[in-house]
Amino acid sequence: MGRQARQSIQANIPEAAQALIERFADAVWAERGLSDRTLEAYRRDLAHWAAWLRQKGKGLLDASQIEMLDYAANQQTQVTARTAARRLSSLRSFYRHAVRTGQIKVDPTQDIVSPKLPRPLPKSLSEAQVEALLEAPDTETALGMRDRAMLETLYATGLRVSELVGLQLHQVNLVQGVVQVVGKGGKERLVPLGEAAQEWLQAYYEEARGQLMKGRMSDYLFPSRRADYMTRQNFWHIIRRYAESAGIKTELSPHGLRHAFATHLLNHGADLRVVQMLLGHADLSTTQIYTHVARARLKSLHRTHHPRG
Repeated sequence: MGRQARQSIQANIPEAAQALIERFADAVWAERGLSDRTLEAYRRDLAHWAAWLRQKGKGLLDASQIEMLDYAANQQTQVTARTAARRLSSLRSFYRHAVRTGQIKVDPTQDIVSPKLPRPLPKSLSEAQVEALLEAPDTETALGMRDRAMLETLYATGLRVSELVGLQLHQVNLVQGVVQVVGKGGKERLVPLGEAAQEWLQAYYEEARGQLMKGRMSDYLFPSRRADYMTRQNFWHIIRRYAESAGIKTELSPHGLRHAFATHLLNHGADLRVVQMLLGHADLSTTQIYTHVARARLKSLHRTHHPRG
């Protein structure tokens, strides 16, 4: 912890509280291998709480749940939900340790509810970026044909990467244009492929898969270069390589095309429950996060193209 930060804390809280915080930090947090920056933030959380208690005539080990509730309510109006949640987490850690070591009998943070944090919006590619990514593989090669078919399938179906690399031959029906997916919890769902994905899968199966297999046998639709099971990590490296060659600067996650699939469907008027079924979400609330992404996209388009945007 920096000297200036220490001096700032010492100026606002009693020496006894400072010593208590330091002993706790050294005994508990330092052993977790946390970074200096994280340790400093946690110390500041405790120091802020100690300074607040000082105004109430209380010490760190004298605080009751009443003070804690008052402090939590105050934090909601003073700092962001994320900062308030982190501060409460720091205090929980401190008081649980104090209970375990017999310094106090009752944990004042018990039953205090953490602030509800906004769910992070998934990173999604634009339709133009998706097109660039799909066209990145060199389809004159067997590997490029396989990669194009995988990317097309991923964008057409919104599969999880683990579901894609685990696809077996019997799960894909090109006549009916559907793929049978076994998702989380062993739940099965049928997802349409769409014409483009069907065409690339057909071409890959007829022209490239045999070259990759080299006479070996595998039930997996998309074998690795060695005709083995392709891992999620391997496919993630493939996506990153093509994204770089396509000039895509947007930070991309392994589920980037899955997020694009859901967002683009909603942007074009798909029903939320249909998207839920296609993604294999057990709870509609999990799918609802994409409505925020789609809404943000529509607002951006409105600002860009509307004369009074």
